[in-house]
Amino acid sequence: MSDTEEKLESTNQNSAELQGNQKVKKLKDVLEAHRGETHIIAIQDYPDPDAIAAAFTHQLVCLTYEIEADIVYAGRISHQQNIALAKLLNIEMIRDTESFDFSRYQGSVFVDNQGVTTQLTKKLEAQGIPSIIVVDHHERSSLLTPEFCDIRKIGSTATIYTSYLRYGLLELDKADSAHVRCATALMHGIRSDTNDFIRANESDLQAAAFLSNYYNPNLLSEIVTQSRSKKVMDIIQKALANRVIKDNYSVSGIGYLRQEDRDAIAQAADFLMTEENVHTAIVYGIVLNDKQEELLNGSFRTSKLTLDADTFIKETFGKSENGDYFGGGKQEAAGFSVPVGFLAGTYGNEYEELKWKMFDLQVKQKIFTKIGVSTSTSSE
Repeated sequence: MSDTEEKLESTNQNSAELQGNQKVKKLKDVLEAHRGETHIIAIQDYPDPDAIAAAFTHQLVCLTYEIEADIVYAGRISHQQNIALAKLLNIEMIRDTESFDFSRYQGSVFVDNQGVTTQLTKKLEAQGIPSIIVVDHHERSSLLTPEFCDIRKIGSTATIYTSYLRYGLLELDKADSAHVRCATALMHGIRSDTNDFIRANESDLQAAAFLSNYYNPNLLSEIVTQSRSKKVMDIIQKALANRVIKDNYSVSGIGYLRQEDRDAIAQAADFLMTEENVHTAIVYGIVLNDKQEELLNGSFRTSKLTLDADTFIKETFGKSENGDYFGGGKQEAAGFSVPVGFLAGTYGNEYEELKWKMFDLQVKQKIFTKIGVSTSTSSE
């Protein structure tokens, strides 16, 4: 390496350290200004490992500032790995219900989301609870105006929180079981959101290297080796049977699902990605939530470097009347959720079957039109 290259590398490293220190200082100042308060950490309705890890880390950091922080979500946790993550690492999360009391909170924190993918946002706004902190790695949204905002185009939100730890937000101690659990959760969050580090960038790998000094590999191994349930396997089988393949896209509608089986949609999309000559998989179904509302939920996965999942979903499904996109995500993975609307409701098997056929046809038409291929439902 030449002297010029060494100087440039040193300058870049110093710049990164300066930015890291500045971010942590600002975050510390914000937390100090809210010392002694009670906060709600709002994560997406259907939390993934990255969200759970980041929220748990933030909750741990809050203890230093005598801030009581609850991790709250409005949907369900059904993926076997996410259930294991919460149980094995003793991460307490609260599910929002109609009787949930928001009045005890003085501020809200959004991690791994910007208020778009959680039903909690509107409830918090209605209660007049200000958004204090937003930390995320998805495409920027202008929905919230927090005191502290850190949105980076990076592999995971867990990577961002690990950088906070590296720059002194909280000093990890191998002898502290809570710190070991935190490091293990963060490692899983990074691993999960970077597809086992295949899509990791330099920051993600640096974060993993830092965490390797503190995490428990045995716990992590137990989390990631959880078996799929029979129901999940049945849904994957249905996705495989219903798939239509066009131009290396595998598209599958799987009908109606219970809310507790919603995470199987993403697992089915992951499975379809393993087929030869498939670079993109899209799986969707109609999910009935606790409020008896029907939502068309779907997952998008791609290995094609020139295809941006976030842009594809936003351009394909558009926005609601409120101006919010029906979906979005990262470059290689995204999701969408579209209200069924006035057609929602159960009126017998024949009606349900007709309704599904209509939505299935409409979704496929939107996707195939976006791809630029024939809208017929036969594989080519």
